[in-house]
Amino acid sequence: MNEERKQRAGRNRTLTIEAEERPLLESMIDSEAALCREFRDDMIVNGDVMSCLSHIPDGYFDLIIIDPPYNLDKDFHGNKFSAMRTGQYEDYLRSWFYPVCDKLKADGTLYMCGDWKCTSSMQRVIEEKLTVLNRISWQREKGRGAKTNWKNSMEDIWFAVKNPKDYYFNVEAVKMKRRVVAPYRVNGRPKDWEETEAGDFRITCPSNFWDDISVPFWSMPENTDHPTQKPEKLYAKLMLASSREGDRVFDPFLGSGTAAVVAKKLGRRFFGVEINREYCLWAVKRLLNSAQDTSIQGYADGVFWERNSLNAQKRQGRGSTRHIPPLPFLCRQGSLSK
Repeated sequence: MNEERKQRAGRNRTLTIEAEERPLLESMIDSEAALCREFRDDMIVNGDVMSCLSHIPDGYFDLIIIDPPYNLDKDFHGNKFSAMRTGQYEDYLRSWFYPVCDKLKADGTLYMCGDWKCTSSMQRVIEEKLTVLNRISWQREKGRGAKTNWKNSMEDIWFAVKNPKDYYFNVEAVKMKRRVVAPYRVNGRPKDWEETEAGDFRITCPSNFWDDISVPFWSMPENTDHPTQKPEKLYAKLMLASSREGDRVFDPFLGSGTAAVVAKKLGRRFFGVEINREYCLWAVKRLLNSAQDTSIQGYADGVFWERNSLNAQKRQGRGSTRHIPPLPFLCRQGSLSK
C-alpha cells in the first residue's frame, strides 16, 4: 500500500509495518495458486473467497465466523463495496454463503456479523441453509453519532448450526465476572458472589446482549487501520463457546486477522481468506506478535470481565489465565503452521 505514513502520537500502539519487515511477512502469505496445490491448516490466503472455496474440503470446519461487507458504501483501502437494493444484497450473500456452509461439519456452528441495515437479510439467507438459534447484539460504542438520527452503537451476530440436536456449546467457558451493585447476604455471608480486595463480584452466565466489548482503538496493541475491525474479545467468546482446543476455524473474510489471531491464542487451528494484500500482512504480523503475548483484553482468570475493569483485574494480580507455549517464529518459510 503506497500511502504516506500517518503521523501518530507517541503512545499510539496501532499496528504498523516497516519496509524491512515486508519480505518476511510476504513470504508467509499464501496465494490462490498455492491453495490450488495444497490445502492445509493455519493458512492465510490472499485471494477472492469465491475462487478459493472449490479448493477447500467440504465438512472440514468445526466453526465458521463470518464478518462480510455490510450493505453499505465502504472503502476497504482500495477495495470498494457499494450498497445494493435488498434483493441484490441477499443474492450477493447467497453467492458465497451456500458454498461456505458446505465447508461446515455436520455438528458445526456458524456465526455471522451484521448491522441494523443488513441483519434481516442475513437472517433470511442463513435460514435457507442452517438453523438459527439466537441473535447476539453487542454494544459497539464508537464514534460521535449523527445529528439527524439515533447513534448507531449496536451490531448483531447470528448464531446458527447445521443440526440443532447435535452441536457443541460450552457455557462454562464464557461466563462473565460482574460487579455486584446490591450485595445480598445470608447469615452475614455473601450469597452467589465473592468479596475481594478489588471489589464485590458475581460470576454469571452470558446473555445474548453484550455490553462488555471495547472496540479496538489507538492505545490497544490489537488495533489496526482496518475500518471495521472486530475485537479479539468478541471473537474469543464465540470460539470458547462453540469450539474445543484443536478445532478448526474458518473465516472467509479475514480482514486484519482477528479470527486467526484469536484461534491461535486459544489453541485452535485457523484458515482465512482475504482479498486485500495489506490486510493479509497485518494479519500475519499480528500472528507473529501473538507468540510473545497470548493475552486477550478483557479475558482473565477463565472469565470475561466487564468493560473498564482492568484496574480490578490488576489488583487481583491476574492477566490472561492461558499459559500457551510460545509459538515458533516460523516452521518453514511461507508457513504459519505449528
